[in-house]
Amino acid sequence: MIRVRFAPSPTGYLHIGGLRTALYNYLFAKQNDGHLILRIEDTDRTRLVDGAIDNLISTLSWSGIEFDEGPHKEGDYGPYTQSERLDIYHKHTIKLIKSGNAYPCFYPKDRLEAIKSKNISSEIVAEYDTRFRDLDIDESIEKMKYENHIVRLKIPSKGSISISDTIRGSIEFDLSLIQDQIILKSDGFPTYHLASVIDDHLMKISHVIRGEEWVASLPKHALLYKAFEWEMPTFVHLPLLLNKDKSKLSKRQGDVAVEDYKSKGFLKDALINYVSLLGWHGSDNKEIYNYDELIDSFSIDRIKSSGAIFDVKKLIWFNQQYIKKSDSKALLNLISQMLPTEWNLKIEMIDLLKDSVETLNDFQDHLKSFFVYSPMKISSDNTLFSDSIYDFLNLFKETLSKQDDINPNNFKELINTIKTEHDISGNIWKPIRIALTGSEHGPDISNYATILGSKTCVERIKLFLDLNVD
Repeated sequence: MIRVRFAPSPTGYLHIGGLRTALYNYLFAKQNDGHLILRIEDTDRTRLVDGAIDNLISTLSWSGIEFDEGPHKEGDYGPYTQSERLDIYHKHTIKLIKSGNAYPCFYPKDRLEAIKSKNISSEIVAEYDTRFRDLDIDESIEKMKYENHIVRLKIPSKGSISISDTIRGSIEFDLSLIQDQIILKSDGFPTYHLASVIDDHLMKISHVIRGEEWVASLPKHALLYKAFEWEMPTFVHLPLLLNKDKSKLSKRQGDVAVEDYKSKGFLKDALINYVSLLGWHGSDNKEIYNYDELIDSFSIDRIKSSGAIFDVKKLIWFNQQYIKKSDSKALLNLISQMLPTEWNLKIEMIDLLKDSVETLNDFQDHLKSFFVYSPMKISSDNTLFSDSIYDFLNLFKETLSKQDDINPNNFKELINTIKTEHDISGNIWKPIRIALTGSEHGPDISNYATILGSKTCVERIKLFLDLNVD
């Protein structure tokens, strides 16, 4: 059975790159009737952020990625939080020491403190630790009970190891360039290398789909699998996400947290669609996919090895497409919680505006003129407003006041009739817009006026004329 996992660290927000990793794992699992596991890798106790686990689970739930097992959905292979699995890691560490594949290194308290504060470089520490490589195994295990220690994996001092990656093919590593890796820290917590290998094996993970930054860890993981005499899973390392200048995607050049885009009014489906194409493309090269289409079309074979550029402008384009085709009632429900409670939203308002916004947050500015009106003061040298235009607006106000109802068609007819009967020339539509909305720009004014209703239109034109005509 296909079993894959997404294993974030609770160190803050969910990164866009993390969302893509979770998404690709999800699509692969769904496509193959497999299982997706959420595992929380919280063994680096110095980087934990309060509330980060709940935030991760909440953000992933918002994104529509469903897990079959995890801290929030128990299965047969838990616990799914690594800090709750320390006994498992300790037991397997002793196995490695007994088999001669790992060794404990002992430190007096002052040296341990110097290492923790980084007053001694990792290279010097590793060189110092080789003195413990050949200590008697039983004596070392006994000594671990009462002396400060870490545990290192024995890396062969020469030779190479070749490991297969689905995207990159066979990758060869020179073992002489790799230090003996720490697998158990002085605080009793495992490092990523040990914990991830043990958990992937015990949780029966068939495919490890993760970011390219973990390629360098492959030889260490392969040696651990070999030491335990376990079969390795299939490795799939996804390409890096890059800024437009080809640097690694980072907070320094813009938002990288999923929750940032959620709070800025990006639709879940638009974000998922765009992120799915960062490194992968379907065989038909189309751009718009819903979740079901992604599940049907996704293929690891079509993931590129080169980095993918995260372009916010392209994401905005996707968001626009999804807003345009979204049901207006659904949009109204989404945005109503962002707006003042006294605003009485109508579906017609959403219908009118959804083709002109980039994000959900844009709706507030566009909707404001329906509920908050401030007549514009026109300067005396404004050539758009002549005496005849003010006369027209007054006539139009009087005509509208006799209308019980207006629609886009009769609104235009009323305007054209007044223009013809009173021989008024020039640009009349922009002055009407300014009088009704208080702004020079906006959506189709005939539809806008229809939503306002004739009574409100009359009130607004009166306020505009009172301000600008003596």
